[in-house]
Amino acid sequence: MANGWTQERQARQSGLIRQWQPWEKSTGPKTIEGKSTVSQNAFKGGWREQMRELARLLRKQGNGLERV
Repeated sequence: MANGWTQERQARQSGLIRQWQPWEKSTGPKTIEGKSTVSQNAFKGGWREQMRELARLLRKQGNGLERV
C-alpha cells in the first residue's frame, strides 16, 4: 500500500476499531468555549481583502502625510 500498511495490518486495525467503537464514546464539545472553538474548524481565512483595503488606506494616509 502507498501508506506503508499491509493488508494484514489494515485488517487487524479495522477489527480493533470495530471492537473499540470510538464513535459510541465521542460526544463533542460540552462547554460554550469548546463549542465556540470548534465552530471555527472549517474557517479558511477570508482576511485577504480586508488586509488589502487596510494597506490601501495606510498608503493613502502615508501619501497625505508626505504632502503636509
